[in-house]
Amino acid sequence: MLVVTVLLALAIGSVQVPLADLLAALVGGGTELHRNIVWRNRLPRVLAAVAAGGGLAVAGAAMQTVLRNPLGAPYTLGISQAAAFGAALAILLTGVGTGATAGGFLATSLTPIAAFLAGMVSTGVILLLVTYRRATPETMILTGVALGSLFQAGLTLLQYFASDTEVAAIVYWTFGDVGRVGWPKVLVLLAVVLAATAYFVHHGWDYDVLDAGTDTAKSLGMNVESLRIRGMAVASLVTALIVSFVGIIGFVGLVAPHIVRMVIGGTERYLMPASALVGATLLVAADTVARTVLAPVVLPVGILTSFIGAPLFIYLVVEGRDYW
Repeated sequence: MLVVTVLLALAIGSVQVPLADLLAALVGGGTELHRNIVWRNRLPRVLAAVAAGGGLAVAGAAMQTVLRNPLGAPYTLGISQAAAFGAALAILLTGVGTGATAGGFLATSLTPIAAFLAGMVSTGVILLLVTYRRATPETMILTGVALGSLFQAGLTLLQYFASDTEVAAIVYWTFGDVGRVGWPKVLVLLAVVLAATAYFVHHGWDYDVLDAGTDTAKSLGMNVESLRIRGMAVASLVTALIVSFVGIIGFVGLVAPHIVRMVIGGTERYLMPASALVGATLLVAADTVARTVLAPVVLPVGILTSFIGAPLFIYLVVEGRDYW
């Protein structure tokens, strides 16, 4: 499904690329027009959607397993809101994205760096609770919700004091959009997401034991606290990096693992890679619809995932709650 969705995404657009010409362009053949369309415009965007969707889904699956809570996801733990606050602060202090500064390193790197650091602050608070206060999974979820509200309030405060141009730049950044990612960032995203997925698959047996309950895991000699801290750290790192590059994309990290659990069950060594594939497929499909449904207007994919993800998640909860 992912391969078919990617090929459709590369072929569909303002200029339709027939399948034969698409395959030729991918291997360096075909016309120069088709090569430019595929390699310069569509392929970086599609691969960014693959990496972002897969990474968010893996992070969501890991958080749900570590917290033993079906609501565990990057957005519910406040990481996305924290990254948005960091990006808004960078825009307000430097004018990046408002036309007030020149291009170069500042314009292309400062906002993602600030978003990443702020996202890791939210993660750090949760990990400190786990390390020093032995916080329960329920406490971690509640802390994430509180942090999300705190950073959302901070974002609103920054918008209140910002100029109209700065508000527009902040709002534009918070829209999830994979089209802003170029080749260097795409390669970074793919490398980090693949490494994180490999980590969670490698520790799949440990998470299977953790699914049996904390007491059972401890009785088998497992260091539950260390496993949770490492899992949350890796998942949060992936999430913060993705949000810092593409903005906020909701519900992919929450919905994709639930779909996989309904279809193949909760065995962790299968859940993690399957969640990555489903999340990547969902985001590529959503981005394709977002840039074609109102062409030539390109909708931010984060809006579409929220519109689709919210009712889908409600349906999964109402109709298939027994799969968890």
